[in-house]
Amino acid sequence: MSTSAEVVRPKGLVFKAAHLARVHTVLAFSAFLSALAIGSALHYKKIVKNGVAGYPDEWFPSVSATIGDWYPERNIFQILIALNSGPRLALVLLQYYMHRKPSTSLPGLVMLSGILRTLCCGGWVYITSTDAHDAHDVLMISYIVLNVPWMFGTIACTPMQNTRIRRRRLFVSMVPMIYFFIQHKVHRIPGAYTRYSFFEWGLIIFDIMFDSAAELELEAANLEIGVGTISEGAGADDIVTVGHFSVAAKSTTVKTTPATMAISSQKTVDHAVSPSPAPATVVHRLSLVKHFVSDMYLSYIYWSIYTSLTPTLFYFSVWELGIAGHELSLLSTLSPILLGIPPFAEWCRTRSGRTALHILSLTGLAAYKLESPLHRLFVVAFATSVVNIGAAVDWTGPDASYQTIVAGLGFLLSSISKHANHSNNPVWPIVHEQSGGYNKTGIVLAIIAILDYAARPASNVLTSSTDKAEPIHKAPGGSWLRESISLGSLIFTLHCLLADSSTLIAWSWIGYPVKGPVPHLHGSITHVAQALGLLLPLLLTTPSSAGLDVFLHPLWFAYGCGSAYIMYAYKDWLGYAGGANLAVFLMSVFPAIVHRAASTGRIARTFGLAWLIVCVFIVTNVFTVAYAFVPGGEYFREHTDLVLTAQMAALGLAFRWPGLKGQTRLRTTALSKRARVATGSALAALTVVSLLVSLYRWPSKVIQPHRPGPRIVRSGIWTVHFGIDNEGKDSQRRMRDLIRDMELDVVGLLETDLHRTVFGNRDLTRVMADELGFYVDIGPGPNQHTWGAVLLSKFPILSSTHHLLPSPHGELAPAIEAVLDMYGTNVTVLVAHNGQEETPLDRELQAGELARIMSSSYPQPVIFLGYVVTKPLALRPAPYEIMVADGRVLDIDEEDWDRWCEYIFYRGLYRIAYARVSRSTITDTELQIGQFQLPRHGFGVTDDSREARYMRSWKEDLPPDHWFPMEYYPELGGKRGHFYHVFDTPLYYKLPEGALL
Repeated sequence: MSTSAEVVRPKGLVFKAAHLARVHTVLAFSAFLSALAIGSALHYKKIVKNGVAGYPDEWFPSVSATIGDWYPERNIFQILIALNSGPRLALVLLQYYMHRKPSTSLPGLVMLSGILRTLCCGGWVYITSTDAHDAHDVLMISYIVLNVPWMFGTIACTPMQNTRIRRRRLFVSMVPMIYFFIQHKVHRIPGAYTRYSFFEWGLIIFDIMFDSAAELELEAANLEIGVGTISEGAGADDIVTVGHFSVAAKSTTVKTTPATMAISSQKTVDHAVSPSPAPATVVHRLSLVKHFVSDMYLSYIYWSIYTSLTPTLFYFSVWELGIAGHELSLLSTLSPILLGIPPFAEWCRTRSGRTALHILSLTGLAAYKLESPLHRLFVVAFATSVVNIGAAVDWTGPDASYQTIVAGLGFLLSSISKHANHSNNPVWPIVHEQSGGYNKTGIVLAIIAILDYAARPASNVLTSSTDKAEPIHKAPGGSWLRESISLGSLIFTLHCLLADSSTLIAWSWIGYPVKGPVPHLHGSITHVAQALGLLLPLLLTTPSSAGLDVFLHPLWFAYGCGSAYIMYAYKDWLGYAGGANLAVFLMSVFPAIVHRAASTGRIARTFGLAWLIVCVFIVTNVFTVAYAFVPGGEYFREHTDLVLTAQMAALGLAFRWPGLKGQTRLRTTALSKRARVATGSALAALTVVSLLVSLYRWPSKVIQPHRPGPRIVRSGIWTVHFGIDNEGKDSQRRMRDLIRDMELDVVGLLETDLHRTVFGNRDLTRVMADELGFYVDIGPGPNQHTWGAVLLSKFPILSSTHHLLPSPHGELAPAIEAVLDMYGTNVTVLVAHNGQEETPLDRELQAGELARIMSSSYPQPVIFLGYVVTKPLALRPAPYEIMVADGRVLDIDEEDWDRWCEYIFYRGLYRIAYARVSRSTITDTELQIGQFQLPRHGFGVTDDSREARYMRSWKEDLPPDHWFPMEYYPELGGKRGHFYHVFDTPLYYKLPEGALL
């Protein structure tokens, strides 16, 4: 067909596209402002009233109250918003039409975020907070989060020559919108509803102002929209019809059929618009999306099974307090060495072979049904060997560029699933339905993904830019030994630092007052950093250029090393910033380092040795804290710095160092455009999900003690054995249930530092803090070489200090010294874990330091909750006399002779009850509880003589708020395997005569 024909202006309606943007702005402002005006005129006092106060304390309504509660403003608003939906979606499509280019998928991603953003907007304005509060909040938060890719993407797509548009979008819209968002969601003051409302209205106004900037861009493009007829002289090359819509350049002659729309421009169109997909094409694209999601989920299953191996096997090491022999199951990760058998390797690379490996991996998910920890370990080790073979096959196959990116997405997804599930992966075999597991759901989804993999066509156009599989480029002369070491270090470092989003935060945590990120709330920042790191190779590896080699430049390695140093050397936000930058670095080099390992051509030995390096790092990393229980452990004692240095040095072997022989430039097959779009969309979606989880978990309940009236404090100490119960299952929720039933206000938990590979990078405080409402101090972090201590408090923590107690011969002992505001009185609470019986000097020195800490605050009230290896009333050099006498404290009950390791000491309080609760099968240690009553504010204890303190009482002679739960009495059968033991009842005490309360 001729391309020189001229456009015949349609006979119907013709108007500038910029007018559509103006209509959108007018309708949007009209909808919100009319609702505000009508609502203020008819229902002013009703829409400013909230659950806390009304007029005149609150005098400006929120958006939700204005648009969702009353007739007629609600109805007028919804009609105007419905009319605005057409211009809104048309603007999204018009902006995509102007910005689209064959070389980038960014306009498509921006269009997708714009459509989703519009749908979420419709959701929260039509489902008001009165209709369904949770649905309204979720849609509103989703709308706010989607603003980020929409606004930044739109700014990035705006042509550089349109500087006025770019400047208006950035400075007039983004800066105040972000400011108001932070003020609205993070720094809001409870009860300040009017100021909250200004933030909410500010978000709406500046959002509309941002979208109004599209008018300037449409005006600059001189786009016109016409509805009418087009002459019959046009051919298929002149116009492409999409349903009833047609797109053409103004320099061509175009003919339309009735009810078509032509969008013409004064500029020459520089590329053709693809025809509308036929139904078969739509089905094909949906199939590609299904294949991509299946691949990503199978990658998630891979990381889930691999990361479950170490917490499954370390159960035995903890019970043995030494090397138990089960550690040999780590060698199951060396299974890629079997690919050195040619027939086996050839079978693994076939579709049927790879499908069989996927099916066998399901045993790792089904292992949760096994009751025996040993049987569970055998099955998980087998599944790990299977998935590692599969990973080696995928990462070295003809579609390795695609598979390495999918592997990165699966790793990020596994971390997000832990973030959403209180730090436990929901498909791990150490969890089940009662402990936060979704094992059956995970298995069903895995089966669906495997079926999709087995049934898909042999050619997958997601895998390469040419839609044809290309082999890995070999690098003759490259050192397989060097690549193995660097790959092994990378895998371990990812597992050690990024398998859980709060691990980096735990490295930087120093206590109260909080000056850095909080593990429970800021984990999403780690996910954003990971997503950014994985996005970098995606952006630099285009169909025209395979740019992974840039990530192996020594300068990029220097960036990673600098980030690692900052993470190790600094605390609070600066230290965490170093960790976040290290996350960007590690995720960005993952595809390149895997490609280097694959390019050696010696897959079996390269990947086998890489996993041996991973095993070595796992052992040395745990030896930095477990040195007291292993042969030669003293050489690794407290040397996380050396282990981290070795990790980075091993990583550095993959980089292109000047003068290093045997290195060639990395050549890779670029990702296809479809794969890049899918990956970018997945990264955006995963980041949004992580942010939504953080917002959902944001504390909303008021934290307060159980008995504020009589000023009672119920405190407990519990050594929780690393959150693994006697059956090898996660015990967070079982611990939560007992702490909840006992109504504890202050809890000391010991053996809690689980931010290590051997413990699964978990956080035992997540469930209790979220569901029971506690302030949390997680104590010394994983880089402090202790087994960990945690303080949970219903009282505000004014300040806290983390101590490493003297330990010249044995394991480092942690302690948390915290000052709590208990009903207006400052009370020092000390949570500590002392050394073992094998190190008497350590215990003596540690007892002296704890006594010094307690005596330094005399005569202020003190509660000590700790693990102290001593007998009651034992004389020096045993810890008991040192701590009680030198610390100037009192024993909770010195007549309780049947104690060995858990003790409660106190000073300046009235001890009114004492209970010992059996552990059931949660751990190897009971829960001890001390109940105290504070003296009247400004007064001390009137009589702390032994006679006054040991006036015992029956519970019936005391007010009911002094009583412990009745259902835990052994004669009533106890509850969930717990009951009062030793005394078979809590011990109660009378207050001394003349006590001022």
